[in-house]
Amino acid sequence: MSESDYFEFGVAHDRRYTLEHLWLQLLDEKEGTVKIGMSEFIRADSGDIVRVILPHPQDASEFLLNDEGVPSDVDDGETPPATPSAGDEIGIGELLVTIRTISDRILINTPFPCKVLELNGEVEDNADLANDDAYADGWFLIVKPHEFDEDQFLDAGEYIEYLNEL
Repeated sequence: MSESDYFEFGVAHDRRYTLEHLWLQLLDEKEGTVKIGMSEFIRADSGDIVRVILPHPQDASEFLLNDEGVPSDVDDGETPPATPSAGDEIGIGELLVTIRTISDRILINTPFPCKVLELNGEVEDNADLANDDAYADGWFLIVKPHEFDEDQFLDAGEYIEYLNEL
């Protein structure tokens, strides 16, 4: 291999990491919100990121309304339920993000059940953010985990040890 076949990459020390190369940053301990992105290792290992596909709420058009604008399964006189926010909740092991590189497609599942609070649409529109700024503007989403224990994920030192074993 020539020297050009290698990428230098960094590891942010203020994050936790999964074995699937996601970084997790606790934003607000009281609220329990977590920002999620990808480690620069993915680019170093698989090549430039050409596309990032984030989870979007499912199409709610399957919920049919009657002539009064009330869901068809609600009896007259009842208050209609709140519009379902299908897709907000992601269970453990469900698809979280799809990353396309020049030569591969990488599917990464969520490491914990959570509610999606915010998606970074800019990284979907401009995959170079994931290539050039993975630990800042290249983040993927902000979630509120239902079960989150920072200690179950790798700190920066443990993640570096893990990478050395690959």
